[in-house]
Amino acid sequence: MDEGFWMQTYGNRDSLMASLTDPALRRFAEINYGPWDRLHEDAPFVAGVGPKPPGANFYPRDLTKAELEREVAKGGAHADSLRGLYTVVRRGPNGLVAVPYHVAYAAPHTRAAAKLREAAALAENAALKKYLTLRADALETDDYQPSDFAWMAMKDNTLDVVIGPIETYEDALAGYKAADEAYVLVKDQAWSARLARLTSQLPALQRALPVDAKYRAESPGTDSDLNAYDALFYAGQANSGAKTIAINLPNDEEVQLKAGSRRLQLKNAMRAKFDKILVPIVGLTIAADQRKYVNFDAFFENTMFHEVAHGLGIKNTVTGAGTVRQALKETAGGLEEEKADILGLWMAVKLAEQGELQDREVNDNFVTFLAGLFRSVRFGASDAHGRANMATFNFLQEAGAFTRASDGTYRVDFPKMRAGMEALSAKILMLQGNGDYAGVQAFMRDMGVVRPQLKADLAKLGTARIPVDIVFEQGMPVTK
Repeated sequence: MDEGFWMQTYGNRDSLMASLTDPALRRFAEINYGPWDRLHEDAPFVAGVGPKPPGANFYPRDLTKAELEREVAKGGAHADSLRGLYTVVRRGPNGLVAVPYHVAYAAPHTRAAAKLREAAALAENAALKKYLTLRADALETDDYQPSDFAWMAMKDNTLDVVIGPIETYEDALAGYKAADEAYVLVKDQAWSARLARLTSQLPALQRALPVDAKYRAESPGTDSDLNAYDALFYAGQANSGAKTIAINLPNDEEVQLKAGSRRLQLKNAMRAKFDKILVPIVGLTIAADQRKYVNFDAFFENTMFHEVAHGLGIKNTVTGAGTVRQALKETAGGLEEEKADILGLWMAVKLAEQGELQDREVNDNFVTFLAGLFRSVRFGASDAHGRANMATFNFLQEAGAFTRASDGTYRVDFPKMRAGMEALSAKILMLQGNGDYAGVQAFMRDMGVVRPQLKADLAKLGTARIPVDIVFEQGMPVTK
């Protein structure tokens, strides 16, 4: 999956590495999977490479969004192939052509499939064995839905593997193309048992969403799982730039509606970010008397509820414009992350009202949420999560949910935070339900930016040498 992702995001990895003689620069290219700094707006750090193409290497470098949209607008099978999740777009003698992933990435995908079949032969858990076998088939055919259903059917496995072309964040041109990645995970059975009760509450939470009934008419799958894991290995898109601390899959809307989804909380990665990044940030950004509200349990819950919230809302537009992902194109990923953030906080409030947060108060979740925004806006506008958090920060600030003191620290106004949370939740759910592409563009253009005061406050975090994110020590060195 590392090799496949390098091909998708940059091209020939070996030629880039051969051109770099500085060991630190080579290592930075490995971390970024290319010559662009993912946590600083994809700024190039290798001389002469130029800006990163919005479509990465999924499309011809000279392809404009307008040209792609003209071809897609013609409709038919050819248009469907151009916007497919698992095709690379190239120029042919008679125009644009779509090359299936199993052809374009035959070498890495065939090797991955062979390894998955070897793993399946060793697997003692029948459901895991079935999933690994079907996922191997998918890598050679680009038909991933059967293996998605098999992954959803796994219930009692301790070892888990997430692998294949999955998320579309890397395609900033159109948001069509899925990128290769992999995780190897071990389930924390004790924590998972504590989380299991929340999944049964999804239908009731869906009905209670703070928006008009037509935007909450769909019913989320009731077989959704919520479990905690420790991560052993990341590869490909998952290992590039900001490191994921939770996963919500599968992305296939049909699988979600029929079988629900699985939310995987990556506990050890989450704890590392809390201890090494969030705690130091709190000391510089949160009012002294509100720092007591920031704790790992609230951070874990906010992240956990974020993943659950992906299953809430609407997957198909109410306007007949197809799925939300199709209607919102490249803006879909960022808005979906923002929806999950704010609805995750909304869930914390609802569950606190039901006594589900045990002895803690929901103010913990509010202040920890604000502190988390300072952490994740540093990922930059080239990251879907970073852009989403910028928009959330600016919207809530305009709503008076928090105020900034003269010493540069921020204080949450709890009633206004609750009101702002509900207003933002409704706005996002309506943008998605209406398939309002122009509306999302305007919203992100206005809100999805780092404004001067926040930029100055974030600069203090850099001066204090607080890390932006973590890097894993794992596997074998890849430097040749």
